Amino acid sequence: MFTPRTPTRRSTRSQNFHIVSSPTKAVDASQYTWTSHIPIFTRALDLKWDLLDDDRVEFETLDEEEKEGLETHFYEEFRIGATTKKSGKGRAGKRKAGEGYTTYAIGDTVLVNSSNRLPSIAVLVDMWETDLERAESEKVRVRVHWFDRPSDLPSIRAKRYHHDNEIYYNISETSILYPSTIISHCTVEKGEALAKPSTSKTGRWIIKSIEDVDQKFQCLLAIDSRRGIYYNFDWSLHRQEALEARKTLTDSEWGTGNAWDVTAMDEFQDDAQGREDVFESDDDLSSGAEYIDDELPEHEGELSGNASEPATSDEDDIDDDVPKTPSRKRKRAATTTPRKQRGRAVAQPTPHSKAALSRRKRSITGSPSKKRALPVKSQNTYAASNSLFHHLPEDPWLRAMHALHVGSRPDALPCRESEFQLVHKSVSQLLEEGSGGCIYISGVPGTGKTATVHAVIRELKRLAENNEVNPFTYCEINGLRIPEPSAAYTLLWETVSGHDVAQDGHLKMSAKESLKSLTRHFSGGGGRGRGSGSHACVVLMDELDQVMTTKQDVVYNFFNWPTIAGSKLVVIAVANTMNLPERMTGRVRSRLGMHTINFEPYKTQQLEQIVKARLAGANESLPSSKAMELLTTDAIKFIAMKISSISGDARRALDVCRRTLELMRPKGIAARTSDVKDVIKEMQNSPTAAYLRECSLHERIMLASFIKCMKREGVEEIKLGDLRYQHLIYVDALTSAGDPTRKPSTNELRVVLESLVASRAMLMEDGAAAMRKAEAERKVVLNLDQNEVESALFEMNDTWRQRLGES
Repeated sequence: MFTPRTPTRRSTRSQNFHIVSSPTKAVDASQYTWTSHIPIFTRALDLKWDLLDDDRVEFETLDEEEKEGLETHFYEEFRIGATTKKSGKGRAGKRKAGEGYTTYAIGDTVLVNSSNRLPSIAVLVDMWETDLERAESEKVRVRVHWFDRPSDLPSIRAKRYHHDNEIYYNISETSILYPSTIISHCTVEKGEALAKPSTSKTGRWIIKSIEDVDQKFQCLLAIDSRRGIYYNFDWSLHRQEALEARKTLTDSEWGTGNAWDVTAMDEFQDDAQGREDVFESDDDLSSGAEYIDDELPEHEGELSGNASEPATSDEDDIDDDVPKTPSRKRKRAATTTPRKQRGRAVAQPTPHSKAALSRRKRSITGSPSKKRALPVKSQNTYAASNSLFHHLPEDPWLRAMHALHVGSRPDALPCRESEFQLVHKSVSQLLEEGSGGCIYISGVPGTGKTATVHAVIRELKRLAENNEVNPFTYCEINGLRIPEPSAAYTLLWETVSGHDVAQDGHLKMSAKESLKSLTRHFSGGGGRGRGSGSHACVVLMDELDQVMTTKQDVVYNFFNWPTIAGSKLVVIAVANTMNLPERMTGRVRSRLGMHTINFEPYKTQQLEQIVKARLAGANESLPSSKAMELLTTDAIKFIAMKISSISGDARRALDVCRRTLELMRPKGIAARTSDVKDVIKEMQNSPTAAYLRECSLHERIMLASFIKCMKREGVEEIKLGDLRYQHLIYVDALTSAGDPTRKPSTNELRVVLESLVASRAMLMEDGAAAMRKAEAERKVVLNLDQNEVESALFEMNDTWRQRLGES
């Protein structure tokens, strides 16, 4: 009997954008063999060039006698044999000679398995095996020189037009791989001379069989992907010269792949004069459509077998009879023709890359003698564009309230100029050096930490898009917006791997898999292929306090990856706890380093300036006839004095100002000091404040003790034993003359806690696992808004204000 069932719905999520997978070819690892069993060259084992990290671990286990005499044998070709398929009767089918084998030789271009959404492209530049005792299939090693797809480049960079199948030759990035990571051959040609904008969409593709793998690519330019500089390049000529250079390699050059590197012409010119007079202005060669390199003839700056001579300076053509200011001459080399390394080609930058290099020499990352002022927008105004107000009517009250909203982020932050300069300088230096590092930013809430970092990132994005600083990718992780600390791994891996979250959604992979992929990526790929991986990644870890765990493993990994050579990872950690590094374990603190920036609470004058700047920005967006004063100077000063004496939280001051305008708008008159006092009193009469006024002395002391422990530990869950200890300390500090000074017993403290838990002001850990713990090890959390509790406790009396202000 036929049983009807609901038809299954086929998902269309990945039909248009397929994820790349390895070709479905059955490869037996034992079939990795050399075409010729006689090596073309043999030398002593070189630990730097011949071994992967796993190989080095194996090498260290050997005795000194076993290490001596180890050699590396180089070959010209190897082949991979597919596993013989059995027929339907269970017998192995016959294979003709050479059938089922794929041969790979030096100079072949190949597709390589990659963790990114598309396979990487590379050229084989060396292959060898060592005398280390390993399985036969694991002895084969290949060194590849990488090409870069446009999608492999950092997302924040100067954009240029490119063909759908265009790739760039990386000037120096190589890696050692296992042969199993190679997918198939591919074809790389010189391609057309002009890349025009394409209207077609370049989708991802899936490899179904070995026949579908062969792809054709065109290589028009070489690239320094770390700096975002393009060079004129002839791939066919370069390949021919590199193969010829292999015939004259010295012993130390075997296995390095240096013959395939490209020497950038700007590396030769120490005087950095160049030919900047070729361009009328830098603005004529800004980012965008200028990257269509049709201004340069095909023969100009093209690779040749000999080193190109540097361009002659215009100063050489000036008549000697023309009077000029005498200058100190620099000693120059005897010959004007720059030397180049054996077999290395020399490439000229494209015209627009020359202009970018010229701009960089005058930028903040250039030489100190030519350093210019940091391009910072005026800090005296709100600096918000009219686009923030264009959707609002020309009502001064509405626009002022919009400007005073805590979610309205200005382009420039008043009173944080020095912090902006310091963060900008720290990050830009790491980007310029191409090294990783950690920057720790601390300060109480509402002091502009995150807003300052966002302003720095916006400025660096602008500079990178104008090709004035090195390009980079950017990832922001907020500890309050992730379900658990380990989820930060997946967010970072999405950015590093180039996954398009907007189109494809978040990756469906566990935190453990993301951690493994990130570790392999920042460690160089481990022989499994990661592409060139030669650009920087900037990560903002906001609310670092919420990522702290008992083992501190998440924080350790994020601080450890920047210390790995070649990772190019810059981590900006923002926390609300001043002494968070002191509570970290020794291994985490050692990775953090000493680069810390502290944001002090805002003072009265600074809060005044912030409020006035926002109100001035709202008035500037209005016609002069409609602009008006909404808050008197005395009212603004009173708000600033009140908030600075409590916490220095700018967000609190903005909330008071905004609420004042909401109440004064129906009256249509400017708010005065008396109006502000009524608003502050109303905000202090919140349900939380009313509840705290009804609490007993020891209930308030326990809440104050909890906030003190939370700030000290940097976590929201506090052990009951630590809370009790802090409570006993605060009994002496927070009690006034008329309060009892006797310290409560453990049973009495248990009653106080039970009262707070019963009113849901605090929550206590429960469940079978919690009941098995010792009572002092059980954890409690605050169920009220921390800022409201602090403000209400601060207003209890002068003793509480003084003691809590000191802590």
